Amino acid sequence: MTHITHPSHHVTRVLATVSDASAAARSRLAASWRRSIDRHGLDPARRDGVQRVEQTQLCERRQRAEQLMRLAGPRLDALYQLVGSSGCGVLLTDAEGVVLDLRSSEGDRAIFDSWGLTPGADWSEASEGTNGIGTCLAERRHVIIHRDEHFHARNTAMSCMDAPIYGAEGEIVAALDVSSARADQTEGFNRLIAAMVAQTARQIETDSFRASFPKARILVAETPETEAATLLAVDGDDIVIGATRGARRAFGLSSTGPLAPVPTVDLLGREDGPTGFDKAERAAVMRALARAGGNVSEAARALGVGRATLYRRMKRLGIDESR
Repeated sequence: MTHITHPSHHVTRVLATVSDASAAARSRLAASWRRSIDRHGLDPARRDGVQRVEQTQLCERRQRAEQLMRLAGPRLDALYQLVGSSGCGVLLTDAEGVVLDLRSSEGDRAIFDSWGLTPGADWSEASEGTNGIGTCLAERRHVIIHRDEHFHARNTAMSCMDAPIYGAEGEIVAALDVSSARADQTEGFNRLIAAMVAQTARQIETDSFRASFPKARILVAETPETEAATLLAVDGDDIVIGATRGARRAFGLSSTGPLAPVPTVDLLGREDGPTGFDKAERAAVMRALARAGGNVSEAARALGVGRATLYRRMKRLGIDESR
């Protein structure tokens, strides 16, 4: 039988933890609870429901996120197919924690609405304190907030697994959430769902990045990075014009905003750079040469670069023209 913490006991625990001066330094959860009280002035015993934006505001937010929602839609559907039968809902929010889209069963829709897991609901940490969506966005990382880890006592019946989604310029643009109010949901099951959420967030990030640079050549790195997609967008002159958050971090580029133009070779030539880019580029060149029957000029046209540029690239990658 699952133990359910009484609301008054939860409130006492939160207040006692926050009053411990060293707790925030030892625990991310305690630090979030403290932010909820000290920075946002929230009360863990608050009883009124989750705040919701007006319908006109929700429409405006959806319009601003139209491309992201369109690209994310099939990914949300696929994730819901994996977790929906266990009573979970899949939510997409904007960068401020307002729910834009929801996948849930008809039978669960009423309870999700009563919990505030519905489009228009504001799940920012400033509004709801510690919770999957808001804390994911506040701390810019994957989180699992299981039941009584929530700040508000009224939210302790649910479990939330979340991951941030980054835009083409390295900025957070959304959060992906899977929530469940099932009393028998275990922490072990939450970790499995969290892995699926993280993978789906990376897929959405990759789709969004590719859509932002439709005419560019996209290089994908094979790195130990697991929290974000690692891609570069390269134009016809072999100039890097875009990089995902993971690539910006790997190559020491500006963390957000437009990139200053940089030759691809200047990045890929670094000994400390991810070797996966060289591997991906070499494979692309070899495929183009094979399809062109070894004709360098034809391969260059297929790759969208000049013949001289391709020769330089082949030399750098150690590709023998005679092969």
